Amino acid sequence: MQVALSITSLQKTYANQLQALKGIDLHVEQGDFFALLGSNGAGKTTAIGIVCGLLNKTQGSVEVLGLNQDTHANEVKRLIGLMPQEFNFNPFEPIEEILINQAGYHGITRANARVQAEILLKKMQLWDKRLDMAKSLSGGMKRRLMLARALIHQPKILILDEPTAGVDVEIRRSMWTYLKELNNEGMTIILTTHYLEEAESLCRHIAILDDGLVIEQTSMKKLLSKVAHQVVILESTSALPKQIKEDGFECERLDNYSLQVVLDSDNNITNVLQNLAKQGVSVDHVRSAQNRLETLFLNLTSNNNGV
Repeated sequence: MQVALSITSLQKTYANQLQALKGIDLHVEQGDFFALLGSNGAGKTTAIGIVCGLLNKTQGSVEVLGLNQDTHANEVKRLIGLMPQEFNFNPFEPIEEILINQAGYHGITRANARVQAEILLKKMQLWDKRLDMAKSLSGGMKRRLMLARALIHQPKILILDEPTAGVDVEIRRSMWTYLKELNNEGMTIILTTHYLEEAESLCRHIAILDDGLVIEQTSMKKLLSKVAHQVVILESTSALPKQIKEDGFECERLDNYSLQVVLDSDNNITNVLQNLAKQGVSVDHVRSAQNRLETLFLNLTSNNNGV
């Protein structure tokens, strides 16, 4: 499979001598949904800025779909759609015009841009507001406008910097659904987020940055397999029996309708549910009591800092 993004020995030192990137290597395959995680100051935004041509690197190389950024800067920019964290559109411009003007930066005719803008605004449920000034939109609508603008030139790679920051759960979930659709259609998506459950739900591969270095790059499945234990909450619509036999697993009654169960490599959720069913416990809902990725993230970054 072709590599969508290849970063080799990338370094960035700012004028104040802050070394934001200390020689990172990253490789994202075409069609992947890739998480780039790190705490504030880890180097994520700097890396994204360099890839998108917004910042100059100090050293190293960046290739996008086989094109070297140094020699094919304009072509690389056309291949990438960026949704930044901060709102950076003209608040006094109608939202349809924001998309059409953005398309013009990529050489798309106004007629073709208008067609694509209609498709995206309808998809984002913003078509009825196409003539409204951007400043009148709610926070969630502004996020959807930012996503539409990043997609207006039909890029091959979509980079999302905290795409659902500050939006409510319903809008976040709807954006997740749309992003999954885009990825299933073949678009490569690179995501940075502070919502670690977002990365766990969406992404197949992950890299973790800490203090300008890549400290982990692997598949999400392999990374999550490093968790020794997982804690889940089992909920029933019927009252639980007074006595529950712990046959090879640990459980704690939270109330008359819910149990907290600790799972390990020897006891998966299916075994536990089957065991409980034999005891007359009917489980209607299972949810995680902890974020596995968050646990790993904290362990990895703490260990890297010598804490």
